[in-house]
Amino acid sequence: MTLDILLALLAFAFVTSITPGPNNIMLMTSGVNFGFRRTLPHMLGVGLGFVLMVALVGLGLAGVFKAEPRAELVLKAVSTAYILWLAWKIAGAAAPRAGAAAGKPFSFVQAAGFQWVNPKAWAMALSATASYAPGQTAQEMVLVALIFGAVNLPSVSVWVVMGQGLRHLLTKPQWLRAFNWTMALLLLASQWAVLRL
Repeated sequence: MTLDILLALLAFAFVTSITPGPNNIMLMTSGVNFGFRRTLPHMLGVGLGFVLMVALVGLGLAGVFKAEPRAELVLKAVSTAYILWLAWKIAGAAAPRAGAAAGKPFSFVQAAGFQWVNPKAWAMALSATASYAPGQTAQEMVLVALIFGAVNLPSVSVWVVMGQGLRHLLTKPQWLRAFNWTMALLLLASQWAVLRL
């Protein structure tokens, strides 16, 4: 990989990781509702789950969509249904109470698994492996995945920190409810591009 391609990949990884999408909306919401420490497994699941996804897509999984175009339609349907369910859960989330199981943040496994139904993650993985691994070798694919891992985790952490920073502003139940409904609607809006295709 040349220096020009590496720099372009770093810029692509940063822009796609830091901009709003399902992961970042959910991480910000988790930061508000649960704080940074309790959201850490969710962040790690996003970061490491996406690294694995990029590596597997680059090493041949993308060929499934070329060989079977209906697989993409199934992915869109499953993604949309799951994100609708997540938006409903976010909208109805209550403020966590001390000593009560009012809600739980995503676990590491849930967040890593979510990457496989996240349309933005698929678009990022397919674009990155097609554009920034010109030789399409296993080494290039692994390098693309590792670079995304190095850039993605700090980028998504920013959203959790922003969410945690909002916690003190959302102490009244009606404000927290309004925030959660707003985040649920933004999560649904993130599906609009997928539904138009």
